[in-house]
Amino acid sequence: MSENVVHLHKSTEPAPVTTLTVVPEPAPAVPVPLWVRSGRAVRTVVTHETTKTTARAVARHTLYVAGGARIAAKRTWDGRTASRYERMLRAAEAAGNYDVAAEWEERGQRFRAERHRRRMDLLHSPVDAAKGVLVGTGMGIGALVALGVVLAIANTDVTDVISPIMAVIEFIRLIITIVQVVWGPAITIGPFLALLALWAVGSKQQAAPAWALPDNVRNGEGEPITPSIVVKALRDLGVPALRNAIKDMGDAGASMLGPIRIAGCGVEVDVTLPSGVATNEVQSRRRKLAENLTRHEHEVFIVIPEAARTVRLWIADSGALDEPIGPSPLVTDDTTTSNYKTGKAPWGQDLRGDAAELSLYQRHVLVTGRSNQGKTAALRALALWLALDKSVQFWLADLKGIGDWKWIDGIAGVLIEGPTDEHVIQATEMAEDAVDEMNRRVEVRRADSTAVFPPLIVIVDEAQVAFMCPAVDEDKRPYGGSKATSRYFMAVRKIHNQGRAVDVLMWQGTQDPTDQNLPKLVREGAHTRASLVLGTESQSRMALGDKAVDDGAAPHQLRQGLDKGTLVVASDGIDMPKGQSSITVRTHYIDDDDAAAIGERAKAMRDGVTTLHAIDRGEDRDPLADIFSVIGDAERAHTQDIVKRLSIFNEDAYGAWSFLDLKRVLEAAGVEPYKSHGRMVVRRDDVAAALADRDTDGSASASQ
Repeated sequence: MSENVVHLHKSTEPAPVTTLTVVPEPAPAVPVPLWVRSGRAVRTVVTHETTKTTARAVARHTLYVAGGARIAAKRTWDGRTASRYERMLRAAEAAGNYDVAAEWEERGQRFRAERHRRRMDLLHSPVDAAKGVLVGTGMGIGALVALGVVLAIANTDVTDVISPIMAVIEFIRLIITIVQVVWGPAITIGPFLALLALWAVGSKQQAAPAWALPDNVRNGEGEPITPSIVVKALRDLGVPALRNAIKDMGDAGASMLGPIRIAGCGVEVDVTLPSGVATNEVQSRRRKLAENLTRHEHEVFIVIPEAARTVRLWIADSGALDEPIGPSPLVTDDTTTSNYKTGKAPWGQDLRGDAAELSLYQRHVLVTGRSNQGKTAALRALALWLALDKSVQFWLADLKGIGDWKWIDGIAGVLIEGPTDEHVIQATEMAEDAVDEMNRRVEVRRADSTAVFPPLIVIVDEAQVAFMCPAVDEDKRPYGGSKATSRYFMAVRKIHNQGRAVDVLMWQGTQDPTDQNLPKLVREGAHTRASLVLGTESQSRMALGDKAVDDGAAPHQLRQGLDKGTLVVASDGIDMPKGQSSITVRTHYIDDDDAAAIGERAKAMRDGVTTLHAIDRGEDRDPLADIFSVIGDAERAHTQDIVKRLSIFNEDAYGAWSFLDLKRVLEAAGVEPYKSHGRMVVRRDDVAAALADRDTDGSASASQ
C-alpha cells in the first residue's frame, strides 16, 4: 500500500481526470386521451376534400329532386291557371310596351273564357257519361246476342248464342288478372320512377344551391350564357330601378332580352332597359356585370346600338380573347395586291371573328396608345397593304428611328429616321413640302376639274416628338407646339383641311395623348381614329372623341401588355353593326422579316424609286451633282419630280427653284431635257456624262 503511494508521488504525469455526465431520465410521456385522438381523427375525416365532395354530391342529387318537384309544380300551375299571362302582362307594362300588354291581357281573357266553358261542361258530363254507358252497353249486348244467333245458326248449336258474351267476359277477367299481377310492383316501383323523373328535371335545370353544384359549374368555368344568367347579372348590377323593374316583371325580366346570337368567339345580345334606367348606368358598371356573368372585365363589351334605351352586350367565351388570331393575308398570300380607291386593308379581326377591313381612300389616319403596345405595327400593316398599289407615293418620318420602317426604303420618296430636333426639323419641312404639293394640285384642279393625282401618303410615326420639339427657326417660329406660329402643327392642319380633295393624306402615330403632344384640332382632323390601351377615360376621349366613348368605346379598359395590337377604331371606313360608332379590332402582327418580304414585292411593282434620306444644310451645293443624286438609280426622271426632290433634299438651296432654274443648270452642263409621253424628262446617263466631262475638263485645266 505504501509502495503504491510512493509511486504515485514520483509520477510526473498528471492523473487522468474522469468526467461524469449525468443524463437525466426522460420524463414519462403524457398519454393523449382517447377522446382527443378520436376527435382529431373525426376532424380529419370531416374536413377531408373527398368527404366534402361526397357530401356535396349527396346534397346536390337530393336537392335536384326537390328542385325538380318545384319546377314541375310551377309548370303545372302555369298550365292550369292564367298566371303565365299575368306575368307577361306585368313584364310588358314594366318595359313600357303597352300595346304588347294589351295583347297579353286579351289572351288571358280568352284563356279564362275557355276554362270557364270547360268547367261548365264538366258539370253535365256525369249525366252524359251515364247515358252514354247505358246506351253503349245495351247496343253492345244486342250486337253480341245477334252475333251469337248467327253463330248458332251456322253451327247448328244453340249454345253458341252466348259464346260472344262469354268471350267478352273472359277478356275482362284476363284484364283484371293482369292488373292484379302488375299492380303490386307498379305501386312499389312507381314512386321511384316519379322521383327519377323529378331528379331529371332538377338536374337539367341545375336546381340546387350554388355550394352544392360541381366545381366547374360553381366557378362558372365554361358556363354558357343563357337568358336567365344575363337577367340575373343585370338584376344584381346594383341599379335599384333595374332590380325593381325585373322583380315586377312577370317573366322575371326575360322580355328585356333579344335573341342571344353566336358572334365569333362569344355571344351577343341586345337588352332593352325598362323605363327609368339609363344606358350609362349599365355602361359604368362593366366590371361588376362581367363578374356577374362569370367573366373577366376585358371579356365583356357594352355598346349603344341604334335602338333607344338599349345596350348591346358582347360576351366572350372564357379565355377566348387570350388566344392569338391568324397571320395577315399579306403574309399568307404573296399574290395579294391593293387598290387605293376601291380596296380595303386587311387589318385584323373584330370580336365576332369577322375580317376587319379598313378603307383608306381619302382618309387621314391617327393611331395612338401607350408605348410598346403595337402602335407602329398597326400603322405599318396599313402602309404595307397600300404599298402594293404602285400608284401610291409615300413620304415618311420615323421619329423613333430604330428601323421599324426600313422596309420602305426604295418605296417612299422621303425617309427620315431619328428622334433628334434635327430630324423633327426635317419632318416639319417634309410636311410643309406636302402642303406645297397640295396647293399645286389644288391649282391644277381649279384649272382642270378632271385632273387626277397619284395618292401621296405623308406618315409621321411618333408624332408627339414633333409637337413637343422646342427648336425654333431663324424667324423665331417654333417647330413644335400648337400655336398659329407652330410650323409642324400648321402644316398638319392645312393638310387636314384640304389634302383629302387632292389625295394628299396625313397619317400619324402618337403615344399617350395629351393636349400638349396631340392638339385638339389635329386629332379631330383625322377621319380614322384608332386607339390601343390607354390609361384614363379622358385620354380615350382625346383619341376617339366623345361620341365614341359615350357609346361604349373604352380603350382605357384594355389590358396593358396583354391586349397588344387590340385597337378600338372609330371610322366610317370600316364595317360595323348599324348604330355603333366604334368597333374593337384585334390586328394582325407582321414582323420585320415579313414586312421586308412584302416591301420587296412592292418595290418590284415600281420603277426604281429613289428614297431621299437626311437633308443637308448650311454648305455650298453642287447643283448638277445633286440633280444626279436625286435621280437615283432610275433610267430617267421627270423634271417636275427632280425639282420637288431637290426642294426636299435641301430646302435652303433649292426651296425656291422652278423648272427654269433646273433648265438653266442642265443647259450650262450640256444636258437637254426632252419629252416622253407628253412630259419633260432628264436621262440619268446624260447627267452622269456631263459630270464626267466636267471632272475631266477640271483635271485637264489643273494639269496645265
